[in-house]
Amino acid sequence: MAGEMMTGNLAAAWGARLADVDYVPAFPITPQTEIVEALAKWCESGVMAARFVTLDSEHSMMTAAGAAAATGARVFTATSSQGLLYAMEVLYSISGWRTPLVLVNVSRALAAPITLESDHNDVLAARDSGFLQIHAETCQEVLDSILMAYRIAEDERVMLPVIVNLDGFYLSFTREPVILPDPEQVKQFLPPFQPAHLGFKASSPHALGVAVLGGVTYSYFRHQMHLASFNALAVHQEAAADFARIFGRRYDFLEGYRLDGAEDVLVMTNAFASKGKAAVDAARAEGRRVGLLRLRVIRPWPADAICQALRGRRAVAVLDQNLSPGQGGILFQEIAASLYHEPVRPRALCSFIGGLGGKNISEGEFRAIFEQTAEAGVRGKGMGPVLLYTKTEHREMTELQMLAAGPIAGS
Repeated sequence: MAGEMMTGNLAAAWGARLADVDYVPAFPITPQTEIVEALAKWCESGVMAARFVTLDSEHSMMTAAGAAAATGARVFTATSSQGLLYAMEVLYSISGWRTPLVLVNVSRALAAPITLESDHNDVLAARDSGFLQIHAETCQEVLDSILMAYRIAEDERVMLPVIVNLDGFYLSFTREPVILPDPEQVKQFLPPFQPAHLGFKASSPHALGVAVLGGVTYSYFRHQMHLASFNALAVHQEAAADFARIFGRRYDFLEGYRLDGAEDVLVMTNAFASKGKAAVDAARAEGRRVGLLRLRVIRPWPADAICQALRGRRAVAVLDQNLSPGQGGILFQEIAASLYHEPVRPRALCSFIGGLGGKNISEGEFRAIFEQTAEAGVRGKGMGPVLLYTKTEHREMTELQMLAAGPIAGS
């Protein structure tokens, strides 16, 4: 079936439209704005029955989103980068209210310095907020993940909000063929949101709200959120099976690429994984036994699936498009923690940092990753974090530093 050419942003808007959302609180920010522009146009023209409201900030936007979801509305919104940080205070409240909604984050590197291009420090800053996280590689996956996110979030075993993440510029403005699901099939997969708490009787009141509580009660409720997020693992698999049956596309926690017979495995996520797959193909053609593991679900963390995919490998390289100053790659730490109790761990675990601020990762840099990871596997000793930075880029940076320093005295 041929798809329609559309950007990742438009695919996200179509996901909200096909989910038949009721309410869209919005605030524009680059590179997300195209999403809310499309939704505003559809709501104004009557194509969508949703209420579209522009708020004065991302903080207000997320407050309105959580309040509306608590009343039983199906809510969608989107943000990016500094906007996600501005809304961060409210993310914790929304998850604590146990209100299911979908927030699309179009990843963009954080200030300072300032860039408009993508890396993942913004979305990974929200990993402890209680929001589940699904990370997309393609425009098709963006749309499909939004539908799956509502199915997971609204399940009574979960009742938690979800972030669907896509890379700014590299995917948000990239046009790819996208198959639009049939609306009737979407209704079969995603029925209307009917939260059980709205069916209460006056004799059996149900409260949603915030109270000042002691540590005993607070601990109980926080742990309930933790258990509900792990419930999402089983709910995700049920949703994935139904999605595959209805639409013919299957999405798991992880995607393995050419893992059969792979001695060394590169772990990545999001749109740059497409570059990684091409690099794997090139390395295989040279006789290297390498493969790629793409992380799709980041929260809840699918530790068992990760350990199973990496079991028996000689070496594992984790390529993080993020940097936690003073620590290194965020996903590297989580992969290492997952593998710690494995009876037969990979002989080497290597950390690479690349793609910060949207910086390209070249074929030569991927080749260097595979070469250094293989050497580490032979030695049985890990390495990193290693910043991917070419000689040409270092020379350009040195020239900029010299220009910034001004003319040399006496010249």
